[in-house]
Amino acid sequence: MALLVQKYGGTSVGSVERIEAVADRVLKHKQQGDDIVVVVSAMSGETNRLIELAKSIQATPDAREMDVLLSTGEQVTIALLSMALMKRGLSAKSYTGSQVRITTDDAHGKARIEKIDTDAMESDLASGKVLVVAGFQGADELGNITTLGRGGSDTTGVALAAALKADECQIYTDVDGVYTTDPRVVDSARRLEKITFEEMLEMASLGSKVLQIRSVEFAGKYQVPLRVLSSFVEGEGTLITTDGDQNMEQPAVSGIAFNRDEAKLTLKGVPDIPGVASKILAPVSDANIEVDMIVQNVSVDGTTDFTFTVHRNDYDKATAVLKQVADDLSAKEVITDDKIAKVSIVGVGMRSHAGVASSMFTALANESINIQLISTSEIKVSVIIDEKYMELAVRALHSAFKLNDPDAGISEV
Repeated sequence: MALLVQKYGGTSVGSVERIEAVADRVLKHKQQGDDIVVVVSAMSGETNRLIELAKSIQATPDAREMDVLLSTGEQVTIALLSMALMKRGLSAKSYTGSQVRITTDDAHGKARIEKIDTDAMESDLASGKVLVVAGFQGADELGNITTLGRGGSDTTGVALAAALKADECQIYTDVDGVYTTDPRVVDSARRLEKITFEEMLEMASLGSKVLQIRSVEFAGKYQVPLRVLSSFVEGEGTLITTDGDQNMEQPAVSGIAFNRDEAKLTLKGVPDIPGVASKILAPVSDANIEVDMIVQNVSVDGTTDFTFTVHRNDYDKATAVLKQVADDLSAKEVITDDKIAKVSIVGVGMRSHAGVASSMFTALANESINIQLISTSEIKVSVIIDEKYMELAVRALHSAFKLNDPDAGISEV
């Protein structure tokens, strides 16, 4: 008997038939004696539909009212799934985020969880109920509905698993685990049996869409056993652990992540004085824009060039902010590009393998792919390239690091 938190994404609950299938899966676990908390997303396409409705009325919808609107998507799913469970003879109860008492800050659209009150949930679990919780949402201290941002249902699932001290958090999606890279780009990509929290955190932050980055942060921080599974295919999925496979040395590279949703901004001819980086990035931060890669060039004639990347959704806002900063600093010009992509190699084995970065650069050079920016950490190397070469780059790197061969392991690169 175990306490399981199961999260089902939009495609997993995309129709009444799929909701019925989820109910069958939950029934099976319940018959085995498990206590179950189910976290669900809105039905696939519903969030986009609601966004379009809002934009048809207001070009830039009010953030508070947008959260009120978007939170309704999950409410539909929790009610339907609860009904499906009741039809199967199970005692089920739906919870919205505010009914759980998932308390967040007041950053509408990007709220962060501050605390979770589990008393009511624990009481209902003790009475044998299956709990069905709306993912992606909570409420601030004043009771205003908030949402956690796209992919926030993963975060809800892991946060509840941590708060309830669940035996495992199972993320059900439309893929059967974490792959070396996206199989839609590389046919020979293979499913990983295990991956470390550290590697998964890097891959999620670098563009892998399997798990939302904040959910991985939660899981790693609170040591929540996390497994990625398919809603449609039986299997063991991918287990995300603290230290990977201890029985053999890690391969140099475990996976390749990529992200099309990047934009690059450069401020040229900035006075090279102490504090200039802060003067550039502080207004960007004040506009609630997250910055990714940052590069500052060597000073020439008392000036320098400053380049950073942001999510493409923030491109227009960041451009406007940077033009104002350019005027304030008497910079020469602002250059922007929203047709770039980030490609990254990830692996804890990089710590013990030399030459990984040079092998990456050689593989890209062999395909005549120019590198615009480079960023590194202990277990990853990321490059910014022209968007049109992204898939070619991913295939070349997957082949160069022999990721299609599970036995290639520790081969020199």
